[in-house]
Amino acid sequence: MRPPTIRDVADRAGVSKSLVSLVLRGSGQVRAEKREAVLRAVRELGYRPNAAARSLSERRAPSGSPSQSTEGAPMVGVLLNDLRNPWYVDLLDGLNSLLQASGRHMLLADARLNRRVGHDLAGPFLDLRADGLVVVGTLPDPAALDAVAARMPVVVAAAREPVPAGVDVVANDDERGARLATEHLIGLGHRRIAHLAGYGAVGDLRRRSFEETMRAHGLADRAPVEPCDMTEEGGYRATVRLLARPDRPTAVFAVNDMACVGALSAAGELGLAVPRDLSVVGYDNTSVSRLRHVWLTTVDHAGHEVGRRAARCLLDRLARPGGEGRVRLAAPTLEVRGTTAPPPPEA
Repeated sequence: MRPPTIRDVADRAGVSKSLVSLVLRGSGQVRAEKREAVLRAVRELGYRPNAAARSLSERRAPSGSPSQSTEGAPMVGVLLNDLRNPWYVDLLDGLNSLLQASGRHMLLADARLNRRVGHDLAGPFLDLRADGLVVVGTLPDPAALDAVAARMPVVVAAAREPVPAGVDVVANDDERGARLATEHLIGLGHRRIAHLAGYGAVGDLRRRSFEETMRAHGLADRAPVEPCDMTEEGGYRATVRLLARPDRPTAVFAVNDMACVGALSAAGELGLAVPRDLSVVGYDNTSVSRLRHVWLTTVDHAGHEVGRRAARCLLDRLARPGGEGRVRLAAPTLEVRGTTAPPPPEA
């Protein structure tokens, strides 16, 4: 469905395009009844002015002639749940490599910041007439996508929440990744394995897979789950609680790398050596996990591949609009580094 144009507004209101422009600019030269007719047409059609074209049209070249409009500029909006997550860097790299090859540019926005200041999450992309939108990560209110999905192609990357019809989802196979991490620890001989659980559909998938794997090995009664907010501080606090248990775990599998870094800090403060006294496994294979002094065993979330697949899905939607949305999952792998080893002999 194409977005409504200023001509559509003019036709609905029974006025000229130039009069619509005057109303949208807040001119006081328009009669009240005409202004109300235009504003009513704007509301009924859901019209949003092209902010990029309007901005450029108001600027003048040195010669005094108007600059060229950017209507239909090749731009793709990218809405990130939280710019602080280092895993997004790999995803954005994969996304941008394919978009640039198609002649399109990315316009980034931070959903977390927009929520804090009360801004419409997708409004700026509609105003700038982006060709499409890629939503990266879990939004607190997925229903916010309904309106924008009716106006432009939308792809969701790295999240597993329900989405509107016609929206593609590209993500990591979280269940498989959590199983790889848990079976690695079991294979090393660990029997008391704890999980730092996250939130949202992704957190639920990883937790359920951890619990199912432990159950399959007869270890369900040795698999405590401690919730955290998926930050370093949250991982630290949750690990302190786990390590205070009388049946202290010998290994911890965290929902993501940032929580796992918090687990490393907690172990160090309590005098436990990693991996001699406590093994830890993260998830995402972020740049932090590859730092030499961290050198974290972690699940590679295939971030670059998820980004490329998300770009391909969006480009396919632009070329062939319509059709049901599909879920595409990239296969994770386990990166074994320096934070896992067999449990101590007395354990």
